[in-house]
Amino acid sequence: MAQKIVTVYTDDLTGAESNEVGTHTFSLNGVYYEIDLTPENYDKLDAALRPFIEGGRKQGRTKGAPRVRKAAEGPSTEEVRVWARENGYVVSNRGRVAREVREAFDAAH
Repeated sequence: MAQKIVTVYTDDLTGAESNEVGTHTFSLNGVYYEIDLTPENYDKLDAALRPFIEGGRKQGRTKGAPRVRKAAEGPSTEEVRVWARENGYVVSNRGRVAREVREAFDAAH
């Protein structure tokens, strides 16, 4: 039996699928956030934050600050969600999959 695994990258803001999705981080009030966006939505985020960035004082990177990266290789979030639901986990339709669910998926595969 042949098996084909397809990785689908989705924009966290719109749910749109794209091979150009990248992961971006930002911080507000000491809390780091990470979001997967298409280039178009990243441009919107950049435009919205630009006046605040230009008016603010740069503090530089802190040690261990997350860096921008491309979406990871491996099973898609949707594949993990399908497996999780079939195995009794409750998962949302959007956003990140909980670490414990992903770890359980990895352990089962």
